[in-house]
Amino acid sequence: MKLFGKKEAKVSTLSPQEVIRKLLELNRPTAPYQIIDGKSEGVDLIAEWKIVDAQWYEIFAKAGLEKVFRIYLKLDPEKNQVRTKDHEYSVAWKVGIPSLSLAISSFQGQKTSVEFGTAYAFTEELEPGQVYNYRFSTNEIKKPLKEAIIACGWKYKGIAFGKL
Repeated sequence: MKLFGKKEAKVSTLSPQEVIRKLLELNRPTAPYQIIDGKSEGVDLIAEWKIVDAQWYEIFAKAGLEKVFRIYLKLDPEKNQVRTKDHEYSVAWKVGIPSLSLAISSFQGQKTSVEFGTAYAFTEELEPGQVYNYRFSTNEIKKPLKEAIIACGWKYKGIAFGKL
């Protein structure tokens, strides 16, 4: 197939184990999300904000996040696709430490969310200035997942209804 006069690059299809390895390679200390084993939840992997990570929860607390998302991923080797479903959780902050619970709305499906804000106060130089600025978008997690899955020769399939 040609796109705009150029040949489309053929991507080799990786094994399920290689896809999982590539997705886990997205983990890095500077990312506000993590990808973890999902066997305890009946899926292959879970991508989530690092809301309980000591390095990150202060940032999330200052952001005043009330809802967070986990993306459940399940590989379907017969179709070479990774099926995903978003789950929404409520966050209650107790003395700056997060406590997660499934949201009353029990949302499951596909959702895009953006949380952002900024705060100004006196800085260390005793001058007024910006003390933090944040923006958390579910696409910060979804985009690298999709790109990695496609690079593995697989398809990303968001599921709104039904089982993964």
